[in-house]
Amino acid sequence: MSADVSPAVAEQRPVVSDSRTFKRAFQDLRDGWQQRELWLHLGWQDIKQKYRRSVLGPFWITIATGVMALALGLLYSVILDQQMSYFLPYLTVGLIIWTLIQGCILEGSEVFIANEGLIKQLPSALSVHVYRLVWRQLLLFAHNLIIYVILILVFLGSHHLSWSSLMAIPALALLVLNGVWASLLFGIFATRYRDIAPLLNSMVQLLFYVTPIVWTTKVITDRGGKAADRAKLAEINPLYHYLDIIRAPMLGEPQQAYHWYIVIGCTVVGWALALLALRNYRARVPYWV
Repeated sequence: MSADVSPAVAEQRPVVSDSRTFKRAFQDLRDGWQQRELWLHLGWQDIKQKYRRSVLGPFWITIATGVMALALGLLYSVILDQQMSYFLPYLTVGLIIWTLIQGCILEGSEVFIANEGLIKQLPSALSVHVYRLVWRQLLLFAHNLIIYVILILVFLGSHHLSWSSLMAIPALALLVLNGVWASLLFGIFATRYRDIAPLLNSMVQLLFYVTPIVWTTKVITDRGGKAADRAKLAEINPLYHYLDIIRAPMLGEPQQAYHWYIVIGCTVVGWALALLALRNYRARVPYWV
């Protein structure tokens, strides 16, 4: 039998689609980045539209965050017997970072559902909507940083900022990378399975209480003995490490390298899962929304 295949037989062979390849997944991310003028503009317009005809505009978010931080700081500093000069900036920075993390997870789970019209009518990469969401959350983060600057100026003597505080910049960049994969991964699966979004909402609310934001591990370790050993349970929560790599340098506190190792490891695993989901289900999202 001849090894050559006749042209007629070759024409009958099905064409293998490359829609479910990592090449197309990376191309989607690259195409979305190249359309940054679009999502930068849309992200800014989202904020302007939300606070249209408002005198203070997005600074209402800053005020709300500041009021919450002040109220919780006054309450828990008394309950936990902590100095206000230390605890209030600690809690405030934690809330600011948590708002960014929470926004990427919760709004990320509905990012494709919320942009149903654009996905069906505008020929753009799916990652455009994810970049737009993370960019919007980053703008809100920048507005909330005003509170941090005010508190550092008020309690300047209690926090010894140095050049090492600049480590908060690469830490924020790493957090943004995680926000992209989280929004991408949760967005794809929550579009297919609509029960995931309310489930994530409940889980994030639970994680807020088990993450050192309104409480500190320092309170537990200062007790010594078995109580100090139990403080290590907080390290099981990966969000604790995400907070620490940014909060510690912003407050001028020393930081151990293992927090970075854990966050980098989670970043690699998260991106692997997100790329796998993008490869397999990218073409199906327009039919699911």
